[in-house]
Amino acid sequence: MIKPLHGITVVDLSRALAGPYCTALLADMGAKIIKVESINGGDTARQWPPFQNKHSLYFDSVNRNKTSICLDFYSQEGQEILGRLIAGADVLVENFKPGTLEKMGLAAERLKEHNPRLVVGSVTGFGTVGPLKDDAGLDQVIQGMSGLMSVTGADPGNTYRVGVPIVDITSGMVCAFGIVAALLGRSNGHAVSRISTSLLETALNLSAFQGQRSLSLDETPTPQGNDHPVISPYGIFKTATEPITIAVGNDKQWRAFCELLQIPLAVEDPRFITGTDRSVNREQLTRLIESKLSLKAAAEWVPMISLSGIPCGPIYDYSQALASQQVAALGLVQQTQRRDGSALPLLRGPVSLDGEASEILAPPPLLGEHTAEILQEIGFSDEDIDRLEANGHLKTNKETAGARG
Repeated sequence: MIKPLHGITVVDLSRALAGPYCTALLADMGAKIIKVESINGGDTARQWPPFQNKHSLYFDSVNRNKTSICLDFYSQEGQEILGRLIAGADVLVENFKPGTLEKMGLAAERLKEHNPRLVVGSVTGFGTVGPLKDDAGLDQVIQGMSGLMSVTGADPGNTYRVGVPIVDITSGMVCAFGIVAALLGRSNGHAVSRISTSLLETALNLSAFQGQRSLSLDETPTPQGNDHPVISPYGIFKTATEPITIAVGNDKQWRAFCELLQIPLAVEDPRFITGTDRSVNREQLTRLIESKLSLKAAAEWVPMISLSGIPCGPIYDYSQALASQQVAALGLVQQTQRRDGSALPLLRGPVSLDGEASEILAPPPLLGEHTAEILQEIGFSDEDIDRLEANGHLKTNKETAGARG
């Protein structure tokens, strides 16, 4: 695969999910990611389940194609190493609470002294200004405070969180986009030194038409279960076997759908003529549709409806989704092996360039796996590394480092 970010070095101070997701995307595009982890256990996600033996699968899921160096951030020696890493980098990524970089000796002025061309990418919980700027922000808290949970669930009395940490993930995507924009600006004379986003800003931007509905119409959207909030028929429908998802998005599809279900009179039914009519009379329409879908199995309906040009599909669990023929054709699951020899199937990144899919070139690193190697690259001798480790300023992974020199 073409690597458009080849030659870009990223010092990654982030942990948990939003920052690591960002740097995983940058790594997919060829950036060299130096994941700098605390000597006190490393990235906090390393302690989060689910586990495969001693390995956190939470951590593994977003730390492909990276190297790991393990330091005492707050020691003079650790800060000296950080300074040297930053001096040779293009990007610094962090998702600490505001003020943490300053405590680490990395205030904006100091970063500029280390590297005037550095791009700093930050993800916070609530942003860098305002009454909540110093509060810790976690995905589910932000889902609740952004309105996202208010439209997710069975009905207004039963609201749910999204089943994955969607705000962390999308905040990582937004940060990666900002970093790439800043790098492009640096190359074309529109330099930007700092980009930032927050979980709250990203989550509210996910509101799309629901947020706009509230802003423009002063309406409060509510959960619609598995139905689309404004389009019908669009949602989950029962068949003779298991339910399926059907999305009839326009009048042309509606007419084709009626023909397929052999309900031609529905096209002229005053309750269902326009999209607004169909949405207002959703319950009656659903009963009519399901009376026809109940005559055949889901496995028969899905290809028939799809061939008519109407989006339609089964409802898979993750095991079924990952084992599907389409996922296999896309090569989304790649087989890797950790340094200790254990097998690790991983999802590759979601981007392809000129028809070439992103790839996994290295499994998630063990804590401190590359400490010695990275320090050697910036001029430290074996004796320096041994002394710093003996004094508790860094950690090498002796199981993987092998002979140095």
